[in-house]
Amino acid sequence: MSLSMAVLAAVLAALLGDQVWFELGRRRGRRVLNWLCRISLEPTSCVRRTEDFFARHGVHSLVVAKFVPGLSTIAPPLAGIVGLRVPQYLLYNGVGTILWVGSGIGLGYVFSDQLEQALSLTARLGPTVGLILLGSMIGYVFYKALQWYQVEHVVPRLTAQQVTEKLAAGEDPVIIDLRALGDRHEIPGIPGSLPLSSEEVIAKHHDLPRDRDVILYCGCPADASSVQVARSLRGKGFTRVWPLSGGIEAWHAVSAKNGEAVRVTEGQTVAA
Repeated sequence: MSLSMAVLAAVLAALLGDQVWFELGRRRGRRVLNWLCRISLEPTSCVRRTEDFFARHGVHSLVVAKFVPGLSTIAPPLAGIVGLRVPQYLLYNGVGTILWVGSGIGLGYVFSDQLEQALSLTARLGPTVGLILLGSMIGYVFYKALQWYQVEHVVPRLTAQQVTEKLAAGEDPVIIDLRALGDRHEIPGIPGSLPLSSEEVIAKHHDLPRDRDVILYCGCPADASSVQVARSLRGKGFTRVWPLSGGIEAWHAVSAKNGEAVRVTEGQTVAA
């Protein structure tokens, strides 16, 4: 296959696929990201890390997106969600795609003889290599399934109704919003909650009170981020740490049912 045709075909294929996700992001918003997380083996970090990376580097992150696992999937719909203009998206994503395709095909072109030798060796060791790869994949999926079971069944949670009852009774819990910046802008959080990332909560755990409830919530599937942080804090000796079951959606559902938004006690702070 000629070098020019190989590059052209790969670039067009990649750009067409990315354009579909970009348009889905523009038209469907964050529901697209939530859907991607639901089918991900890493729901905890599916959006958070990639969205933070995109927020730090802006449109320039599209140039390197395809080289970063996770970001390569999230970047096109995320660009559509944040309202990036189509010409600007096409320019930066096009440059990134050309670099990504060029590097891959370029390596194949330069090391073609070595690759042929590697393929010949793989053909002889095919069954053994295949079994090793299959066993690794099964082990990885089993490990993730075990993590999912722990998320679902091991860490105790508080329901949104229980949280509203605590607030109504005059209790003063520390409520922490673990959602990404874009989520906070799109869906209001619990009034008075502290916007912190998972990493910030762990880094500042010494500033959290141990004699009050610490309630964590997110907007991710299976409360994954909240559960992960709660497990880390419980491992550090905290006994009154609770993920909010159902996250922010459950809170708004209960607030709507009760006909009012319960406000967290003013003045609730955690030392920075």
